Amino acid sequence: MTTEHAPQASTATLPAHEPATQSPLGEFPVMDAAAVRDAVARARRAQRAWGTTTFAQRRAVMRTLMDLTLERHEAICRAAVRDSGKTMVDAALGEVFPVLEKIRYVLAHGERDLRPERRSSGILAQKGARVEFHPLGVVGVICPWNFPFHNLLCPAVPALFAGNGVVAKVSEHTTWSAEPYLELIRDALRAHGHDPELVQVVSGYGATGSALVTSGADKIFFTGSPHNGRKVMEAASQGPTDVVLELGGKDPMIVCDDADLDHAVEQAMLGVFTACGQMCVGVERIYVMDAVYDEFVRRVTAGAKRLRQGAPLGDSVVDCGAMTMPRQLDIIEELLADAKAKGARVLAGGERRRDLGPQFFPPTVLVDVDHSMRIVHEEQFGPVMSILRVSSEDEAIRLANDTAYGLGSSVFTKDRRRADRIAGQLRSGMTVINDYGIAYMIQSLPFGGVGISGIGRINGREGLRACCNTKAVVTDRLPLGKGVSVYPIQPTTYGLVRAICGVVYGNGVRGRARHVADAARLFAAEVRSRRS
Repeated sequence: MTTEHAPQASTATLPAHEPATQSPLGEFPVMDAAAVRDAVARARRAQRAWGTTTFAQRRAVMRTLMDLTLERHEAICRAAVRDSGKTMVDAALGEVFPVLEKIRYVLAHGERDLRPERRSSGILAQKGARVEFHPLGVVGVICPWNFPFHNLLCPAVPALFAGNGVVAKVSEHTTWSAEPYLELIRDALRAHGHDPELVQVVSGYGATGSALVTSGADKIFFTGSPHNGRKVMEAASQGPTDVVLELGGKDPMIVCDDADLDHAVEQAMLGVFTACGQMCVGVERIYVMDAVYDEFVRRVTAGAKRLRQGAPLGDSVVDCGAMTMPRQLDIIEELLADAKAKGARVLAGGERRRDLGPQFFPPTVLVDVDHSMRIVHEEQFGPVMSILRVSSEDEAIRLANDTAYGLGSSVFTKDRRRADRIAGQLRSGMTVINDYGIAYMIQSLPFGGVGISGIGRINGREGLRACCNTKAVVTDRLPLGKGVSVYPIQPTTYGLVRAICGVVYGNGVRGRARHVADAARLFAAEVRSRRS
């Protein structure tokens, strides 16, 4: 994964293999703290020049990055498939499409979002006020394993456009694909004469990620579990280093009795089974109202049983590939065992496909689910559709909000007022009405959650500005000479300040008028005192 002149690490190595076939992909260095600090230093040296570039220069790099992504589309997808086990369609939709849309957004709107912004100067009418957005320096990114291309590129694009260098620690489960993805970005930089060392990738296990957090990087973007997110936040507090944490979700889908059932079923299948459910915004709880519950269950069960699973680069077209992380299959089995022990029933799937290989878990439909079960509260991150019966809007909302997470949510109903009413009561960072997951594709919208789903936002104006030092600047609008004199304090100074507060903030004209005379008298006395 390292490139020419890249920082070297200890003699320890990290093995990589294809989840679907178990074929070895190679071994990669486990970088120690010194190697990580060296990577940050390299990015920082390159950033000094990059931080002075114009928006036009940065747009040129982004346009080239988009062109190279389109040109290498199949190679990008095949690398993601081999490294993560997903299908080519999952890679095209979940890896490449969002990256292209993010680049399109910054090309169209990035300069507007980061241009200095005028603000009101309040009572200080003689002053001008503005906010400027300056590069932070070096942004550290800790990438998860579920979308290796997307999770590297999507944080890098806004960070680079904002003028920063980037150091990314890629997951130990998807290290192999990082090298071609890194070279894609570096090729775009080289094409316009910029230092390719601006972007660095480091490899290793948790200790390597921890070293990045404490390396002196100016901000950390972390995507992972709440447990590890707390560790990142604790380590970052020693800096202190600012963090954005995206810590997963337990996203609910509410299907009302007046929903377009065909569409709701299609979106449920998409939300649960895409990339074998290994998505932070995957649908993990489906609340279906009584009137349509049985028909919804019948349709999704039939649909799940029709899905084909196998090696994604094999001879046959498949709908679902392999799971990326071996431990995730154990987690799914543990959650299903708990649910079945408490009364849930499996209508499709439910057991790993050992005939296909050790990392295949089939599309699964689980019914008779209730909130006593762990699978309702713990992120499963797998292809399990958990369906819960509800009798009313109020019950659906109450149960949907019965979670420590709060990332995404969705509501299906033909009644717009009903949709808005339900959406307005869901505790989450995002709600999509009559669709699944498309909030992420609308790049003008901020992406993030509440509760243990994390803090901070990516995407949109908020995401670009999160990559900046937001700086307040005050200038002279009217040259009035000297400012306010306070020292040495005069016997009249406190009374004058109090009277001015009354003039400016008193309630109504009468409320303010009674302070005017006091202010004028005390001001005159203040001037006389300072002259004497």
